[in-house]
Amino acid sequence: MKARPAVRIMVVDDHPAFRIGLIELVESEPGFKVVAEAGNGSEAVELYRKVAPDVVLMDLRLPGLSGVEAIQLILREFPEGRIIVVTNYETDEDVYRALQAGAKSYLLKDMSQEEIIGAIRDVYSGTAQLPERVSGLLDNRKKRPELTRKEMEVMDLLVKGRSNKEIGDELGLTETAVKARFRALFFKLQAKDRTDAVLNAIRYGIVNL
Repeated sequence: MKARPAVRIMVVDDHPAFRIGLIELVESEPGFKVVAEAGNGSEAVELYRKVAPDVVLMDLRLPGLSGVEAIQLILREFPEGRIIVVTNYETDEDVYRALQAGAKSYLLKDMSQEEIIGAIRDVYSGTAQLPERVSGLLDNRKKRPELTRKEMEVMDLLVKGRSNKEIGDELGLTETAVKARFRALFFKLQAKDRTDAVLNAIRYGIVNL
């Protein structure tokens, strides 16, 4: 009887020690073979074009092109691609953005070998389900209103410590318009003031320091 071909996997992570460990974990499983590894998002996109792996294990925080951006670029060219996020970042916004970009599953780096191997098998076979921890984060995110592009502009400047006047000058807004956007931000982030809004935005993963 002819042997079933190995599942061809690409590992993308900018930390060499973790990347090596993940490769060893994957290749310890019969029927899995790592065919490429990358340390940044741009390299991942280029390698995908060359080797067309069956499954990609992708970190989120990468130098240059982020994991989410790399997922979007890969799937724009290869809509059938199967990508699993493997990351340390456990915020509802990170989960939401990764799945919106097209990731098939989302794993945390502290998950067991059985969970990681199981997720790869499920994604390869088209039967992927989110781990319970991750599913709960996604449910939380769906309950929270999304910030508009204009609100995110204000949020980014707020995180940088800009005053109302500086935000208005940079975005070409009146003080009244800035205050209106703050009110919308405070409502959506369940915040009582500027400091609270920044802390919640960081906690949810909407902005990163």
